[in-house]
Amino acid sequence: MIDRRKVLSAAAALAGAAAPAWAAGPRAKAPAPHDLTGVWTNGWYTWLERPKEFNALVVTPTEAEAFEAPRRALNGDLLDPHDTLGQATSEFPDQGPGLARIRGEIRSSWITDPANGKVPWTEDARARVRPHSEPLEVYDNVEERPSDERCLTASGAGAPILNSHDTNVIQIVQTPDSLVIVAEKNHDARIVRLDGAAPRPGETASGFGGWMGVSVGRWDGATLVVETTGLRPGITKLNDSLSLSDRSRVVERFTRTGPKEISYVFEVDDPTLFTHPWRGEMVFRPAEGLIYEVACHEGNYSLPSILSAARQGNQAPARGR
Repeated sequence: MIDRRKVLSAAAALAGAAAPAWAAGPRAKAPAPHDLTGVWTNGWYTWLERPKEFNALVVTPTEAEAFEAPRRALNGDLLDPHDTLGQATSEFPDQGPGLARIRGEIRSSWITDPANGKVPWTEDARARVRPHSEPLEVYDNVEERPSDERCLTASGAGAPILNSHDTNVIQIVQTPDSLVIVAEKNHDARIVRLDGAAPRPGETASGFGGWMGVSVGRWDGATLVVETTGLRPGITKLNDSLSLSDRSRVVERFTRTGPKEISYVFEVDDPTLFTHPWRGEMVFRPAEGLIYEVACHEGNYSLPSILSAARQGNQAPARGR
């Protein structure tokens, strides 16, 4: 298995690429408590919801090793018997060193509340969203194809920030009045205003903001609290089993706990989707190298073929003579 990030980092070093400003000098040794600047990764074997292998949020080292060992050969993934084309190995999965370690605990899920580590869907939302089942495949027009397939959205920069099988690097750029979260995948850039004010008139035209809603931040001591509303209905897909609506409200808390860690805590509320607000906790660690371009061409080149193949599949088979 080729390690994508190590190869690219080595290439950058040979080309004389300079280290990012946040990693140089005294600032990296003793960052200011309000300084979140840097290139970070949330790549871990841990996912949003608790897998069937675990019964509790915190797992033992023995349980962790049994889970991690068969996944190391594919950088966090298991070989999929249905993946006959080898897509998983060709896309360079990169899920970090193992299950997440948070304050010395080995975590089985990002969700900390509810205690079962699952998203608390309402019955109606569960019937509509169909989490944990094969997504409904519709090929009638472009807009019915998934937004991530069309290179419009990814798990990286939106609220809440989640990890995926690959491209788990984010870059945080901070100024006195704004903070920008740039995702490696699809180059999503979420701008957080740091004035703490409510959304301005016209900022949520038609009832919602941009691709990722409107994010407003304020400092609570050493913690940056960010509230995101105005999400686009039907667009904010965080992964195959979690989409948010225009009624969703996400509150995130970023705390710089040291030169090599950001504590990230989030809460998601949406009465149209969930029985009650739910919460999660994650840690970001410094990425091994810089952020690189991810070329996503499916939206430009693959969609005509996808829809054309579906039309051919709709045709009645030719009758033999």
